[in-house]
Amino acid sequence: MSFTFLFRTITRDLAKVNTCHLQSLHTGLQLLAADKSLLMKLRKNTGYTFINCKKALEKFDNDMTQAETWLNEQAQKEGWNKANKLEGRKAKEGLIGLFMEDKAAVMVEVNCETDFVARNEKFQQLVKEVALATLAHHRNKTQSQGGYVKSVLVGDELNKLSLEAGASLSDRVALTIGRLGENLSVRRAVAVGVPAEWNIGSYVHGGVSGQTEVAMGRYGALVVFQGGEEGAQEVLGRKLGQHIVGESPVSLGNMDDLPCGESETRLLPQTFLGDPSRTVAQFLKGQQARVLDFVRFQCGETASEEAK
Repeated sequence: MSFTFLFRTITRDLAKVNTCHLQSLHTGLQLLAADKSLLMKLRKNTGYTFINCKKALEKFDNDMTQAETWLNEQAQKEGWNKANKLEGRKAKEGLIGLFMEDKAAVMVEVNCETDFVARNEKFQQLVKEVALATLAHHRNKTQSQGGYVKSVLVGDELNKLSLEAGASLSDRVALTIGRLGENLSVRRAVAVGVPAEWNIGSYVHGGVSGQTEVAMGRYGALVVFQGGEEGAQEVLGRKLGQHIVGESPVSLGNMDDLPCGESETRLLPQTFLGDPSRTVAQFLKGQQARVLDFVRFQCGETASEEAK
């Protein structure tokens, strides 16, 4: 047997071995590939990218539960990393969220960097979760208290709120930062609860279409009042809320206060937005009603603007 023939035989046998190995490897990859229907379902359920969902399914042999858990863990880590990097960036855009239920109401402000993100469904979902968590916290904290109860939340007290899934609000904010790529912050929240004979009026300006459970917009107002014609309190509350949003009062005043012109910042002596021939106090007398308290939020306003 010549050396040349022996060399050709060995080369041919090695080629066959490599081909079999590659075919086996290719077959193995097909077995581990992400199932298309599961891939679509995972992407729909989580909102993560196609590539990341595919990677998760392949990593856990198409186990949906493990894949989703892993995706959330990775997104949470990425979110906190981004949150730390973006912390110093200004977030003055965003939305006011307002929710009312059974003689109680909450109003929250959640900020982002751009109006584009404020229109994003994921950001609006965060606003909704903050509002519902604030109401749950308020009810739990004040369940043994009667009469009028008002809670104002800022800073750490807000960040420690628990959401329905058991996560803290700060974790959910970080997760949303990871998904949207902008600095976000939950700035403030207020919750009020009233006795059966009192009423809460509300108004949101610059509303977001498609949001029915939690009203959202650039401006919001809550007003606590007594009286008014039976069956017409909702309309009365809305009119008062519109005035508060439009005229920006900073204090209540008294029913017999005299107005001091266009610079008036007390609610009751202000010229009523719905009827310029009367003050708010005069309008309320005609309705046999009395305002007891109010809150006004404007998205992105500075501390000095809040105090005006």
